[in-house]
Amino acid sequence: MNVLVTGGAGFIGSHFILHALEEDPSITIVNVDRLTYAADLSYLQQVEKDGRYLFVQADICDHDRMLQLVYDHRIEAIVNFAAESHVDRSIQDSAPFLRTNITGTHSLLEVARKCGGIRYVQISTDEVYGSLSFDDLRLFTEQSVLQPNNPYSASKAGADLLVRSYYETHGLPVNITRCSNNYGPHQHAEKLLPTLIERSNKQLSLPIYGDGKNIRDWLYVKDHVQAILLVLQKGTIGDVYNIGGTNEWANNEVAKHVLDYFGLPHSNISYVSDRPGHDQRYAIDASKIQQQLGCSLRQRLSKVSLKRLNGTLKEGIIREYP
Repeated sequence: MNVLVTGGAGFIGSHFILHALEEDPSITIVNVDRLTYAADLSYLQQVEKDGRYLFVQADICDHDRMLQLVYDHRIEAIVNFAAESHVDRSIQDSAPFLRTNITGTHSLLEVARKCGGIRYVQISTDEVYGSLSFDDLRLFTEQSVLQPNNPYSASKAGADLLVRSYYETHGLPVNITRCSNNYGPHQHAEKLLPTLIERSNKQLSLPIYGDGKNIRDWLYVKDHVQAILLVLQKGTIGDVYNIGGTNEWANNEVAKHVLDYFGLPHSNISYVSDRPGHDQRYAIDASKIQQQLGCSLRQRLSKVSLKRLNGTLKEGIIREYP
């Protein structure tokens, strides 16, 4: 299968490329990335000389370029990781999020439609579901209402609805995956865990929004990309698949584990003003993908599972299984 991977120089996209090339010898990948601030091709150096891999610097909003790439490389499937994904940046300036996440998705959907309805997988987020309260025992399912609470998640929800519309209107063979908070090797420094690890490595205080009680479901990135490949290979056309770690931790707990690893006091946590529209809790029900596609997702974030290198996650986080 010839696959166009967009945003493949990013954190999750690069992990997917490595996993797909190793797992499926029939796959060839064209990696398209605009190489914005969060992109890093160094993680893909090991496959640069692989005849099944090609990198092209391009913008997914450049519809004609995307169309030509699909024709030239006889692309059979598109997996769209390309996204602006940092909530804080979306609050400061939402325009790049609308451009990449909505206009870019539309561009790719049109390419898929014009090329005879090729396979399309949209990589989304659990943030489109909005927030659960701390005392709510429910989990987000694929039937949960979309209620995004910040410009980033609103742009991703808009993209999801576009994907759904192309399935319903044009019969485009699509899937949408919605994941919880990813962690693992090579994550960009602006995300929570790399920030906490880098600052702890420098013995700086750890800034935590509000009271630190906000809960996230943490998903190891290599489990995530394994699930995405299964969706590409075996997913039921038109379906949405939630991908979660069943691994809920409050931000306070995550920060304390990092401090314990570095042998630093919990008093190093510094609480700062909460960000606007800060969701209280995310929690994913991943039973559908487990039951339908046989995807097993069990991992636990623990204080002994953090491995640092130069204050980042370049060498990774080692999992401990319960």
